[in-house]
Amino acid sequence: MKILVTGAGGFLGKAIVDRLLAHGQTDLRCMLRDTSKARGLEAIAARYPQAKLEFVTANLRNLVEIAPAVAGCEMVIHAAAALKGSPAEMFMDSVVASRNLLESVVNELRPIRVVLVSSFGVMGVAELPRGAMVDENTPLEQHPERRDVYAHSKWRQEQLFWEYRAKYGFELVVLRPGVIYGPGGGHFSTRVGLNLFGRFLHLGGNNVLPLTYVDNCAEAIAVAALSGSDGEVYNVVDDDLVTSKQYLAAYKKHVRKVRSVPVPYFALMWGSKMVERYSERSKGQLPAIFTPYKTRAMWAGNQFSNAKLKSIGWRPLISTREGMEQAFAAFRTQPEKAK
Repeated sequence: MKILVTGAGGFLGKAIVDRLLAHGQTDLRCMLRDTSKARGLEAIAARYPQAKLEFVTANLRNLVEIAPAVAGCEMVIHAAAALKGSPAEMFMDSVVASRNLLESVVNELRPIRVVLVSSFGVMGVAELPRGAMVDENTPLEQHPERRDVYAHSKWRQEQLFWEYRAKYGFELVVLRPGVIYGPGGGHFSTRVGLNLFGRFLHLGGNNVLPLTYVDNCAEAIAVAALSGSDGEVYNVVDDDLVTSKQYLAAYKKHVRKVRSVPVPYFALMWGSKMVERYSERSKGQLPAIFTPYKTRAMWAGNQFSNAKLKSIGWRPLISTREGMEQAFAAFRTQPEKAK
């Protein structure tokens, strides 16, 4: 089966290619923006004698470039992601790019199975009670415009995929990873905290982090792509999750000392209300970086389940303890990722 992987040269994309090869899927077409990323994928493929990797360079914003990449494929795994940039750029790379990809998919003569790598950010967790369980039954966000740009763009992206499936009838499987971490990734999720004014504001406290090690996440995507049911969603988090406080303490011990200031939830909510009020009074001149709605969505101390993912045969390749050890070992040599 020929499989197209978008974002194949990225942090998660490379791991997806590796896990697909490990599952015997050797005919892979890797979509790249930067041809230099092919070297890393070739090194991965060298471990699999039967691997047949094809590299295509395409900009997902350009419909003309995408159609040849999709042609002849039986499955498309959409892992390309816009993690930073202006709001317009992030919507272009998440929503417009996805529409172009979907147009190419539905114009193919043969049916194509589509796998979307979505995000935890699309779920309406701000409406849940503090400490509530987040799983596949959690409703989608009802007020995406009140979340950050990334969550809003991913929400619209996922909606677009469901709309196209309803109209054209192709098979669709959606995965919603939590915080993906590992060598080559960022040191801190905003669920842990933020660097502001020369200090690290520790916002997560005793909240459980929805971590998934990059290889475990890629394994989940491969398993769901090959065994997941059409029309289903699978949340991706690992076992034995740690709290934000535990993660930060381990980071300080094994990577580097960080001057951190703990911010309790009640203080964060109070500050969020003040920021929102001043933003409204200034008519948006002071951006509402924090709002009570965003705070409830990110730091309300939810619990997380991976039971549905396990029901189709997924198991984490390594434990959270091992994942943190490997990540921290890499982080010591990657200080530029600490921002």
